[in-house]
Amino acid sequence: MAVTDLGEVLAEVYQVVLERKAALPEGSYTTYLFTKGQDKILKKVGEEAAEVIIGSKNQDKSEVIYETADLLYHLLVLLGFHEISLEEIALELLNRR
Repeated sequence: MAVTDLGEVLAEVYQVVLERKAALPEGSYTTYLFTKGQDKILKKVGEEAAEVIIGSKNQDKSEVIYETADLLYHLLVLLGFHEISLEEIALELLNRR
């Protein structure tokens, strides 16, 4: 059975992001982002957010899904850059209920 729980998937991808941040394996896109630094990561977050907006304006569900996945990945890289855990984000969201 495929894993479709978003929280589980985000946690798994975030773990990979943190591992790549620590090891910086050659040829990894995640390594590239961490090596380039915060400005590059922020640029990618902005680009991906804009692409989600464009997909939404175009009423293209598949594009919104694809670009949202890209945005979430880049947000995970940003969280990893700042050493912010997913639990910290979860607690913040729970505080807003």
